[in-house]
Amino acid sequence: MEPPASLRRRTTAVLAVSQILGGLGVAIGIALAAVLAERVSGRESLSGLGPTAVVAGTAVLSVPLAALMTSRGRRPGLVAAYLIGSAGAGLVVLGAVMESFALLLLGMAAFGAGASANLQARFAAADLALPERRGQAISLVVWATTLGAVLGPNIAAPAGRSVAGLGIPAEAGAFVWAAGVFLLAALVVQALLRPDPLITARALNPAAETPRGHSLRAGVLAVRASPMARLAVVTIAGAHTSMVAIMSMTPVALSHHGADIELIGLVISGHIAGMYAFSPIMGWLADRMGRITVIGLAVGLLAVAALLAGTAGSSHARIGAGLFLLGLGWSAGVVAGSALLTDAVPQAARAAAQGFSDLAMNASAGIGGVLAGLIVAQAGYGWLNLAGACLLLPMAALAVRRALA
Repeated sequence: MEPPASLRRRTTAVLAVSQILGGLGVAIGIALAAVLAERVSGRESLSGLGPTAVVAGTAVLSVPLAALMTSRGRRPGLVAAYLIGSAGAGLVVLGAVMESFALLLLGMAAFGAGASANLQARFAAADLALPERRGQAISLVVWATTLGAVLGPNIAAPAGRSVAGLGIPAEAGAFVWAAGVFLLAALVVQALLRPDPLITARALNPAAETPRGHSLRAGVLAVRASPMARLAVVTIAGAHTSMVAIMSMTPVALSHHGADIELIGLVISGHIAGMYAFSPIMGWLADRMGRITVIGLAVGLLAVAALLAGTAGSSHARIGAGLFLLGLGWSAGVVAGSALLTDAVPQAARAAAQGFSDLAMNASAGIGGVLAGLIVAQAGYGWLNLAGACLLLPMAALAVRRALA
């Protein structure tokens, strides 16, 4: 049986609203994570541990949250993720006030649950979507992140001023606001995401196998059993890691070539626009032209992006163009890969496989982000882009193999 069109539209709308709020909360906090880590630790060399803790928390928490969704549905899992993220933001503030670096990092890891909720929301959009329109459903929820992701960094300064006189460092004010935004997102999901899309999808397909495993192992086994699922996970992880590695060091490269803060912000804003604003087009292409075709498009866009940015030298415009294409390539890879993973895995194992996918995505990106700094320090920004392009080879090889199969 097919779910009513009105239910699909309502589910997508609720997820889009939660995605705007969740994206805003993540962007507000992550914008000052490194700055706050440096302030509390007192060492510039430890500043990168703040964003790294967020990425690590997103990766680790994706597995138990996926298990909760498998057993009880999307709504409890998303609500729990936003609540954990809110509590994590509170711990960050407490760590900043107490000047406890350990507590700060613990809070940032828990804060990563908010990012995990945003990632899982794209899969929730696919639960009730028609198979031929899953790409569009996923892309619309990804697109909704645009508003929050763009507004977040710009709200960080007012958030800092809002806590003046309260004994809270200005850099931690962003996390005060993030805690409130995550709570609001949890309320929206709890009140409006009814009926639960995953539970409803199972009820409409009573012949489907009953979920038997909620663990990471269940997700791994489901992906291993399907060549298309393996391609999907490699695509999502590869596109995300390549993007994170190159993007994270671009501000450093720009500053070394004389770019001011305003220009760096403009380049990163263009990159974010490429990531989210054009995702509906990528979803439409994935549904019309096929998932593997759009994965091939992602490989091409990411490769051209690495070529432009890596050979830009002191050309700020060329780096900006490369970062915009890097965002487009990420969008194509994540949207098409997410749709393909949902297609390729039995309904009973989808949530577990999706949790494993997000674990692989964020764990590999965390490692890539750490290595990116070492590569730039030892060899330069151009070599980092070459390394990012090399990450695309397994993705391209698997796509060609599946296309010819």
